[in-house]
Amino acid sequence: MAGVYLLYSLILTSLLVVTLPWWVVQMLRLGKYRAGLAERLGRVPERLRSHGKASRQTTAWIHAVSVGEVLAIAPLVAELRQQGYRAVVSTTTETGQHLACQRFGEQDTFYFPLDLGFCIRPYFRLLRPELVVLAETEFWPNFLHIARTEGAHLAVVNARISDRSLPRYMRWRALLPKTLQPVELFLAQSDEDAARLRAIGAPAERVKVGGNLKFDVTPPVESEGVNSLGRRLRAAGGPVVVAGSTVEGEEPFVLEAFRMVLAEHPAAVLVLAPRHKERFNQVAEMLAAGEAGWLRRSAHQQPPPGESEAALAGQVVLLDTLGELAAVYRYADLAFVGGSLVARGGHNILEPAFFARAILTGPHTENFRDILSCFERSNAVVRCNAAELGPTFLRLLRSPAECEALGSRAYEVLCRERGATGRTVAELLVLVGRAPNGNAQLQPSQREPQS
Repeated sequence: MAGVYLLYSLILTSLLVVTLPWWVVQMLRLGKYRAGLAERLGRVPERLRSHGKASRQTTAWIHAVSVGEVLAIAPLVAELRQQGYRAVVSTTTETGQHLACQRFGEQDTFYFPLDLGFCIRPYFRLLRPELVVLAETEFWPNFLHIARTEGAHLAVVNARISDRSLPRYMRWRALLPKTLQPVELFLAQSDEDAARLRAIGAPAERVKVGGNLKFDVTPPVESEGVNSLGRRLRAAGGPVVVAGSTVEGEEPFVLEAFRMVLAEHPAAVLVLAPRHKERFNQVAEMLAAGEAGWLRRSAHQQPPPGESEAALAGQVVLLDTLGELAAVYRYADLAFVGGSLVARGGHNILEPAFFARAILTGPHTENFRDILSCFERSNAVVRCNAAELGPTFLRLLRSPAECEALGSRAYEVLCRERGATGRTVAELLVLVGRAPNGNAQLQPSQREPQS
């Protein structure tokens, strides 16, 4: 088996060398992957070392790829800390790292290392984690193998296998059982995800259904800057449409829909939040070439001297700041969640649900099929295609009662589906042989694998 891991490491290293020019271009042209490069290559940051020396707590290492996973694990991290762990969090993306630092503290946050032994082992030597938790489906062979050989208990939580990724996993079905062997516990989001995990090679007796951690979303941090923006949005006097997590190809449809809204509501405001920060300038150029007035959020943290707060009426606000979208949904009359008008699989609709906002999404929501199903069963979300977006905006704005009812039903769904965090922590404590501390009411999952 050692030879298999050596061969994998050689192949991965060769691929990194061959593709090095592409990575360099991405760093120089788009600024991607530059942040945290030393940490990814195995250099443990001093902030992690210093806090580790001061802390005598047993460590739990939780890995969350990006923003969505960071939000999902936030209650889990809080609960593990209540149980006495030093919970440290690694992320892959820069936006995820930024949010994780805000939520969990810089001293306990770092970039996930490349899947090579010399990059991974320095973190295990320092942290000596009793428990390693991977959010969703991060199956890195070397990391999984090293985690177990270093003595850590290993679990995958909130696991899901999307429609898009299932065929790719099935192509590697012959190798996956050995890759997944180190994982002691898989907690799937749903029965279907559990069945798919078993189909790709996860040991059936280790697969359970824990529910979806994303339903246990915590209130977003609302800074003074977001409060200021919220006051300006309300002072504009018209409806506020927030289009969050948009991807390439969607902004033209959103802007056309907003032009239709402006024809009936001249004081309306659109808050446009592209999903990826490297597209901020591209979307800014698109707005500059258009007819609607617009401004960058980053350039107007506060209203310019002498400018009325109502000056946002009829404007597009480009939300080109990190970590604010979730809190901005509070001020929406309509919340459109992007990545769904084009075939990108959709994004999480739970953030606007927390504020009981009327939620719209496009037809492409494969990445969140179970969440959408919950909302659709309760008539708590509106689906429409690109051509229908503008008319749907107008229909809902003409019926405030329908908007309010949609938002109320969305919040009810969110509350009804909560509880996955407690079940997950209970299963993790059983895995490591611990009893719960304090007054936590944790219930292990009672749903065993189905044949």
